[in-house]
Amino acid sequence: MTAPALCIFDAYGTLLDVHSAVAKHATRIGPKADAVSALWRAKQLEYSWVRSLMRRHRDFWKLTGEALDHALRCFDIDDDALRADLLDAYLELAPYPEAADALRELRNNGIRTCVLSNGTPQMLERALRSAGIRDLLDGCFSIEAAGIFKPDPSVYEIPLKKMNVALQDATFQSSNAWDAAGAAAFGLNVFWINRAHHPAEYKDNHVTEIASLSALPRMLEQGESGNATNHLNIH
Repeated sequence: MTAPALCIFDAYGTLLDVHSAVAKHATRIGPKADAVSALWRAKQLEYSWVRSLMRRHRDFWKLTGEALDHALRCFDIDDDALRADLLDAYLELAPYPEAADALRELRNNGIRTCVLSNGTPQMLERALRSAGIRDLLDGCFSIEAAGIFKPDPSVYEIPLKKMNVALQDATFQSSNAWDAAGAAAFGLNVFWINRAHHPAEYKDNHVTEIASLSALPRMLEQGESGNATNHLNIH
């Protein structure tokens, strides 16, 4: 594979640390903080899949609030001020340490970059600018253009059409195994960013596994395809 024309990135969990919102207020939550964050994220994604299957779309910001409400109730936390602060923190998530350098190196190598995310346009613009990486991206695309969440195939077509890039000339990067599988099923060359070293999933859809975004520019320069039949653990 020659170097791609476009690298498409998921935002939440790939470029932005979704657990940094709760971490910012962990002392107010107490020992349940990690569990609250995990449940919040799990329900946020679950609600997106259920809404897609029901064909009753509700935007990701509303689902994020609903998921947080459920997580707080489950842990008997009744604090309106904390809820507001957590939602505000979700709009200013911390970037992963290697994200900016990886994006900058890709662009220096002549590869365009963009985000494709479940987030609303307003969520994404604020979060990416707060993280200091919006200016390193040539595009920022929300599933709202399709009206359905990932991993519906229509979503993965959005950046290709918007940036006039052929399927074979793009790669997709996500830390979410289900998202990587959806992009691979659509036909994209996919790199799964497996920071947590989880076992491989969805083995019928071939992806290349890497442990950090730091490895991506070098792999693309060396001609790695992003659809390897085996999973690599490359840092």
